[in-house]
Amino acid sequence: MTNIAQLFAIMPYPKIDPIAFSIGPVDVHWYGIAYVAGIMLGWLYARRLIETPRLWAGEAPITRVQLDDFLVWAAVGIILGGRIGYIVFYDFPNVAADPLRALQVWKGGMSFHGGFAGTTLAMILFARRHKIPLWSLFDIVAAVVPIGLFFGRIANFVNGELWGRLSDAPWAVIFPEAGPFARHPSQLYEAGLEGIVLLAVIAVAIYRFGALKRLGLVTGIFVAGYALSRITVEFFREPDPQLGYLFGGWLTMGMVLSLPMLALGIWAILRARPAEPASA
Repeated sequence: MTNIAQLFAIMPYPKIDPIAFSIGPVDVHWYGIAYVAGIMLGWLYARRLIETPRLWAGEAPITRVQLDDFLVWAAVGIILGGRIGYIVFYDFPNVAADPLRALQVWKGGMSFHGGFAGTTLAMILFARRHKIPLWSLFDIVAAVVPIGLFFGRIANFVNGELWGRLSDAPWAVIFPEAGPFARHPSQLYEAGLEGIVLLAVIAVAIYRFGALKRLGLVTGIFVAGYALSRITVEFFREPDPQLGYLFGGWLTMGMVLSLPMLALGIWAILRARPAEPASA
């Protein structure tokens, strides 16, 4: 049984103002900066990938100009999909009672699974419009998404939200809004697994094993890797209070939404096939 005295002795949360700075009446939040940083750094990394010929079977399937254009599509898909997904999966009754709550993105409330769906739709529409091989676009985006996930989870920690379950670990944190008890900093676990580890695994697959030369392989690694990371961290993360545990005191909505992703990722890995060299 957890020692209550130990829980009170764990280090306090290093409180950080969620507002990074203000310009007149406008407050700029770390949460928004995290999204911008993730998108911009992902875009720069994607540029590097398409400008490295040895990574592809012939020419890269997308031009630099097309990639620059896609940046706007991706941003819209992430933000709209992430917010709509959170409302549908996690907060629908509250938003139905107070519709203005849907616009309060600075308070958090973004779903990765919703952002994943929104970005996927944006990729499908963009690929059709510009006649780009869809799986190649999937692979490019999948290679860079862990960068955004890393910054997003760090922002969750800064905001003191989406905290973990009770813990007496030496690195446990007392979050101001989570009561007096120490908890797992599950946001940092996710930043490490979904961000750093997944980015490294995909980079090794691309640069060491030529994964971009097999259509869908990078996509499959990312989708399955994210699902496994998320399911793992869900055992340390406190479930959303409006939902709680869905079954048995352990099953959470995050796990339920990640299981289809795991199956989809494994399917993508198994179906990955060599890309045909692009014609000059």
